[in-house]
Amino acid sequence: MISYLFSNPLLFAVYIISLLIAISIHEFSHAYVADYLGDPTPRLQGRLKLDPRVHIDWTGMVFLLFFGFGWGKPVEFDPYNLKDPRRDAALISLAGPSSNFLLAILLSIILRLLIFFQLKFLITIGAFLFLPLIQLNIILGIFNLLPIHPLDGFKIVSGVLSEEKARDWYSLQRYGIFFLLLLIIPFGGSSMLETILGPVINFFYKILIPFSSSSGII
Repeated sequence: MISYLFSNPLLFAVYIISLLIAISIHEFSHAYVADYLGDPTPRLQGRLKLDPRVHIDWTGMVFLLFFGFGWGKPVEFDPYNLKDPRRDAALISLAGPSSNFLLAILLSIILRLLIFFQLKFLITIGAFLFLPLIQLNIILGIFNLLPIHPLDGFKIVSGVLSEEKARDWYSLQRYGIFFLLLLIIPFGGSSMLETILGPVINFFYKILIPFSSSSGII
């Protein structure tokens, strides 16, 4: 992404704005569901808003720009305020990736409607503005579903396990950062993360992005 800064500054700006939107939607959704399920912690911390300033971790943002992975500011919640802490924690965690997928689907539908009605000028504008946002939402949603702490997938898995198995699952929490580093660090030119997630991300690209690199509009 950082390469666009010099080759195509306007596209770089679109990607930055898209990234801010994708992260803000993701974190806001965590906060909203936590508040809905009875925990006022995110609301008291000012997280029940779509303002990127309350959701962006700027260190994580810099890492994402330069190294291809990063993070937002995690939404805190108090499990003691939840009726069913393990189940509700899983629902709160699921809300983030789900919001990214829903936004990507919505933008895909809008683009396909523009294509259907042959609104060529709006198609050009929509593609320029929406495609980076669709791509980043797909990547953010899929990445966060990995069942590795501190990603959302870890708590989602714990929510569907029995109480006994969940305790064993949570014992893996301390190793999460090592698993992530093992996935992210490139070996032989590519990382295990790219190998594992690449085909899944490309699959969703083909479904949600109504353009092909060779023929333009599908």
